[in-house]
Amino acid sequence: MAERSARPTIRVRITLAATAVVAVALVAGAALFAGVLRASLFDSLAGSAEAYASDIATRVDADGVAGAGLDSLDDDDRFVLLLDDGGAVVAASENAEDAPQISESEADDHRLVTVDGDEYLTAVDDTDDGTVIVGQGTSDVADTLATVTTLLLVAVPLVMLLVAATTWIVVGRALRPVERLRREVDAVTASRLDRRVGDPGTRDEIGRLATTMNGMLERLDASQSAQRRFVSDASHELRSPLASLRQFAEVARAHPDRVDAADLSEAILDEGARLERLVDGMLTLARADERVLVAEPRPIDLDDLVLAEVQRLRASTSLRVDASAVGAARVSGDAGLVAGLVRNLVDNAARHAASTVRVELGELSDAGAATVSSVGAATVLLAVDDDGAGVPDADRERIFDRFVRLDDARGREAGGSGLGLAIVRGIAAAHGGTVAATRSALGGARFEVRLPAASDD
Repeated sequence: MAERSARPTIRVRITLAATAVVAVALVAGAALFAGVLRASLFDSLAGSAEAYASDIATRVDADGVAGAGLDSLDDDDRFVLLLDDGGAVVAASENAEDAPQISESEADDHRLVTVDGDEYLTAVDDTDDGTVIVGQGTSDVADTLATVTTLLLVAVPLVMLLVAATTWIVVGRALRPVERLRREVDAVTASRLDRRVGDPGTRDEIGRLATTMNGMLERLDASQSAQRRFVSDASHELRSPLASLRQFAEVARAHPDRVDAADLSEAILDEGARLERLVDGMLTLARADERVLVAEPRPIDLDDLVLAEVQRLRASTSLRVDASAVGAARVSGDAGLVAGLVRNLVDNAARHAASTVRVELGELSDAGAATVSSVGAATVLLAVDDDGAGVPDADRERIFDRFVRLDDARGREAGGSGLGLAIVRGIAAAHGGTVAATRSALGGARFEVRLPAASDD
């Protein structure tokens, strides 16, 4: 058997998958949040710079350069430049002395410039005689972004760990009943198929799994019990003709004068035929169990098979055989198997009948009754009645089990092997049909076999 690959457990795989998905979502969300926050902060910073530039421009237009108050401007977070129409600097705040030469067009695009190691975002506004350029410091924005980035770098791993731990615990608790079921099933052996797994009584996947497993164990237990009974009964049935043959042989060897060749040959032929019937019956049932009874279905004139069995029964018994209700009917299947089904039904009726056996055959009409001809019908009904003791209601299902005889006091030769009706059910099922036992109008048993009618194609 091939070695199993060393794959992580389902619990590990689910935890890793959930953590990876959450990690990707968190990282993407954090990056998006940081980008949106940065854009929002810089937009706010640009708006503040533009408002300050507009205020300076208003004062310059009203009071001239002196009215701008640049000499008294003591704000490290801002610098101010006043340019004339030619672009030359006519006034500047104290902290703007080292500011690089900035044109109006450059400042209008909210350019980032560095002055004495500090970064500023520029804004521009026009005056009557020139231009005002304001630089707004970005240190507060940088501090805010750094703080948010630090928080995200701490929060994202913590959330990932929390998700991993939660997933690990939740999946572990969810799989705990599965592991319990696995241990319980592992403890089931061929000799302990009567054991069942614990059913939590819920309607979730675990409850359905437990129900399915218990159903499987019940089927295996029933199949094993049936197999054991079959082997036991088959051994018992085979022992009887073998013992009879052995007894005849021992008597013939010990007392050759008491057993002539004709008697010995007749005994061997009878018991050999009995063995052959038993073996053929068991092989048929074994093939039915393996679902390989019907290999290549062919159209069959079922009425021909039924009338042939009726003639055989009339020639071999003194029973009255009524075949007046036998009509034309065609089915699809294996002719040999269907013939065996008919023979087993007829022989069973003859074995239990007091004086009369009646056979009916026809296609079912829409009303459900068998008719001699019903064009286009989908089901064929074959019914065999006898006027014997009948089948008790409680045994009408059990009678189709293997090696079942309702009258254990009868001899085996009179009572048959107990395989006939089991073979009938197996053949009927293999052909998509059913068989049932009911009460006959003659007073005995009635066996009804329903088979799909052959198509007209």
